[in-house]
Amino acid sequence: MKKKISWYIFHYWYAYLAALICIVVAVSLDMYSPQVTKRIIDEVIVNGNLDLLPRLLLMIFIIGIGRAIFQYIKEFLFDIYSSKIASGMRRDLFQYIQKLSLSFFDKNNTGELMSRVKDDIDAIWRAVGFISMLIIEVTIHTSIAMYYMYHLSPRLAIIPTIALPLLAGIALIMERKLGNIYEKISEENAKLNTVAQENLSGVRTVKAFAREKFEIQKFLSRNKRYYELNMEQSHVFVKYYPYFQFATKLLPLLVIVVGGYQVINRDITLGTLGAFTEYSMNIIWPMELLGWLSNELASAIASNNRIKKIYKEKPTVIEAENPLILDKVQGSIDFNNVSFSLADINILSDISFSLEAGKTIGIMGATGTGKTSIINLLQRFYDVSEGEIKLDGVNIKDLTLKQLRENISLVMQDVFLFSDTIMENMKFGKRNLVEDKEVYKASADSQSSEFIERMEQKYETVVGERGVGLSGGQKQRISIARALAKKSPILVLDDSTSALDMETEHLIQQALMDINATKIIIAHRISAVRNADEIIILDEGKIVERGTHETLLQSKGYYYDTYVAQYGEYLDVDQFSNMLPETTNKEVAGCQ
Repeated sequence: MKKKISWYIFHYWYAYLAALICIVVAVSLDMYSPQVTKRIIDEVIVNGNLDLLPRLLLMIFIIGIGRAIFQYIKEFLFDIYSSKIASGMRRDLFQYIQKLSLSFFDKNNTGELMSRVKDDIDAIWRAVGFISMLIIEVTIHTSIAMYYMYHLSPRLAIIPTIALPLLAGIALIMERKLGNIYEKISEENAKLNTVAQENLSGVRTVKAFAREKFEIQKFLSRNKRYYELNMEQSHVFVKYYPYFQFATKLLPLLVIVVGGYQVINRDITLGTLGAFTEYSMNIIWPMELLGWLSNELASAIASNNRIKKIYKEKPTVIEAENPLILDKVQGSIDFNNVSFSLADINILSDISFSLEAGKTIGIMGATGTGKTSIINLLQRFYDVSEGEIKLDGVNIKDLTLKQLRENISLVMQDVFLFSDTIMENMKFGKRNLVEDKEVYKASADSQSSEFIERMEQKYETVVGERGVGLSGGQKQRISIARALAKKSPILVLDDSTSALDMETEHLIQQALMDINATKIIIAHRISAVRNADEIIILDEGKIVERGTHETLLQSKGYYYDTYVAQYGEYLDVDQFSNMLPETTNKEVAGCQ
């Protein structure tokens, strides 16, 4: 749930109240200083009362010390608590993004989300800290200054009274124009981040295809657009800012001319003119800041609007209000007439199968037939369009997402390793629960230990971003070890051995047979699924074949054709089909 900026500010109301009091005291002291100046001119210089001078100078000194102390406390409080607010907003935004379903990430790129979490929160940080402090200070400063000016000379005070609303109107016009530009700048900043992030993440692919020049041009085109928008912002600022500068130079001049005329006519004293001139000089810097404050405020408002858009997004996968908590997950899985569509595209149709706890099912099919979608539905990355999925006889929609997902160990097709040690990557599934000895066992079963032990730092070796520095097969084996170390009742392998040689794959398959878990194996290789209790073949999102390795070979369909394509050069398949009852695992392994 989105918390408005006001909620964060009110959460630290005591700090802002203390800072506000400090501002009032500091500005009041500052605004009293011209009154001392007036007395020095009128009573000391004009009337020659030199006895007052030491006391008046001491007052100026005390005012300076007091103003410095309260200004320091004020800035300290704003800095500390605006940092707390920004940290809280960034935390809450990141947590909210984490709760959103995968469908949100399908349509929003990483660079854009990074801009929201970093750049937009930074803009709000400035607004609730330094900018809000200055806005409050400018308001109080100007109000007290105007009070004293009217107290000294109501006729002379008409000059700044006319100037202030005119400049405020110019500031509002500038803020409105800058607000539209800031919206475009932020969007372009997100696109620029995306291009840079994708290029740097895929730098090996770029170099492999010798596409450096193309990627540079793509980046430069975005950079040029970003530059043009910033220049557009500068043009607006440059167009309106001279009005503020002109007013700040003209105002003291008018005050001196008109006030001097009043002094000559003895309407006011020379000390009054001196104090009034000092006040007019004191409201110059608030006028000069109006443009810059409007600029920064427009940036923060635009950033807040973009963050609001993220909070308007709602998770498409939602937990039940009163979810069930299973005492212990056994691992039986049932798909009952499951269909799934995404963006009006039918992906799965009427998928049904039952998998008892501890049993294994293999899933095969051509690319794009919906194999991985079955896993996405099982983990509730997406919800089914029709039908239901049950875990231990309970509809997975009635379970908590935490219990569902933490009881499934998943080896994904696209291996992702974090920039951390191998040990920490392997403990990722249950970082605080997995012991080192379990990691070593999982490494042995996944055939990872043989290359890890050869590394200088062994399990403390830090892998680069996404596993840079490791081969595809090494990353897959670490990913398998990570899943095995988690020791979940359900193990899902999504084409997890595609980068391995046949011998290593065979050793891993042998180790998997000894693991007591419900296993779902998605693969293109016959060797990965041939020992499964049941194998299903998908085509265009439907189950077109199902059975054991032997029965599927006898049916001579897709599975048989795949077997011929993979092993035809080693075996006489027709002769092999007639000898199915006598075929042994050893003979099949031998042909690998």
